[in-house]
Amino acid sequence: MSVEVSNESGLEADLEELTALAGHLLDSLHVHPDAELSIVLMDEEAMEELHLKWMDLPGPTDVMSFPLDELRPGTPSALSGPGMLGDIVLCPSVAAKQAAAGGHSTQDELDLLTTHGVLHLLGYDHDEPETKAEMFGLQRELLEAFLGRPAPKETIA
Repeated sequence: MSVEVSNESGLEADLEELTALAGHLLDSLHVHPDAELSIVLMDEEAMEELHLKWMDLPGPTDVMSFPLDELRPGTPSALSGPGMLGDIVLCPSVAAKQAAAGGHSTQDELDLLTTHGVLHLLGYDHDEPETKAEMFGLQRELLEAFLGRPAPKETIA
């Protein structure tokens, strides 16, 4: 499994933790070991440009996911197919504000956002109450398994 993490934000973040978390998530969701994932941390200006271009919404956001091969989670007996899972873009400065509001660390927020982004890449969404309950429940379960402690409170709507 190939996970590439780069920080273009100018802010400090634990890239090794994000890489390990992504590996944990992909393993837990039975994604093929040949799948590829990219995570990029960007500053607010770059994130705002992406947010406007792809969502037609002003201002920076916390996380955006860009699926490529539309992979779906596998099962223990049948892994997903190999391919390019896609890209997750995080904005650490927005994450820091959300972390402060949520009473946890910026790294905890980046971990939460990474988990959220991976689930979006695998086809999960939170546009309806039922799908939100499913996605956020799985998000919490996966993050708690990785952290070995309670996950931070969700700041994602």
